Amino acid sequence: MGSMHALPRMLAMVCALTGSMRSQQLIGYVATKDADVVGAKDTMDGRAVLMGSVHVTAKDHTAPVTLARGGTVHVCQTSVLQMSESREMMVAAPLLFSLDRGAIEIQTVATPTDAIITPDLRLTAHNGGSLDLRLRVAGNGDTCVENRGMGAPILTVTDPFGDATYELMAGQHVLFEHGSIREVVDHETSPCGCPDEKGTSVADALLASKPGAAQHPFPEAVSEGLAPQADVPQAPIGEVHAQVTETLRYNAPSSGPAEADRAPAVISAPTPPARDLVHVVGRFLRRMVRHL
Repeated sequence: MGSMHALPRMLAMVCALTGSMRSQQLIGYVATKDADVVGAKDTMDGRAVLMGSVHVTAKDHTAPVTLARGGTVHVCQTSVLQMSESREMMVAAPLLFSLDRGAIEIQTVATPTDAIITPDLRLTAHNGGSLDLRLRVAGNGDTCVENRGMGAPILTVTDPFGDATYELMAGQHVLFEHGSIREVVDHETSPCGCPDEKGTSVADALLASKPGAAQHPFPEAVSEGLAPQADVPQAPIGEVHAQVTETLRYNAPSSGPAEADRAPAVISAPTPPARDLVHVVGRFLRRMVRHL
C-alpha cells in the first residue's frame, strides 16, 4: 500500500523535473575568471553554467563561451552578450544572441531558427551550415559583419521594423553604417571581431593603432564600441529615450529549412526616412519589445 501511495508522488516529481528541463535547457559554460555572468545560478570547476537567459560580460580580455550544442562564442573585451535558448526540446535547440555594443565571434553549426540581433538589425541563417561569424557594433550604430568561409550559410539581414532585406553571402565582409541596411559598405576591410590582445587591454590596443590618442584613451575605446560609457546621458526635452534591463526569452519560429534553390539577392523596398518620427518611435518600440 505504501508503495502505491508513493507512486503518484514520484510521477509528480518526474513531471516537475521534466518541466524544469523543458524551460531551462543548457546553453553552455564560461570561466568565471574570464567573464561576469548575470543569470547563471550554478558554477562547476570555476565555470558558470549558462541556462535560460544570461548576460555574459567579458573582463579585460576575451571570454570564450563553450556551447553545449558544440562550438564557441568569443565575447570580446568588455563586451556584453545576452544569450537565450529556445524552449523547444531538441539536440541543437535554437539560440538567440543579443549584442547592444562591442564585438563577438561565433563558431558553431547554425540552424535557420537561430537569430543574432543588434539594436538595429536581425541576422538569421538562410540555410544551416558551419558558421564563422565576426560581429561588432559601435556606439554610433555602425555594424561590422564578416561571414567567414566560402562554405558559410547565407545570412539574411533585416530591419525588424523596415521592409529592406540584405543577404550576406559566404565570405562577405560588410559595414552597415549607423545600423542601416540602406547604407552598406560592401567591401569593408576593418576587422569585425576581437582585437589582437597580446595581453593588453582594449584601450591599449586602440592606443597602439592610433598615435596621439594617449591623451584621450577612454573616449577612443568608447567610439570603437568596445568600452562602456561613463554615464548614461540624459535625453533632451522632447526626445524619446528608454533604458530597459529585463531577462530575454527566445521562442524560435517553427518553420523548416529555407528552400535551397533560392537565389541570393539584395532586396530593397521604400522605407521612411531614417530620422523621422515613425522611425524614432519604431526604434523605441523595438527595444521595448526585445527586452520584454
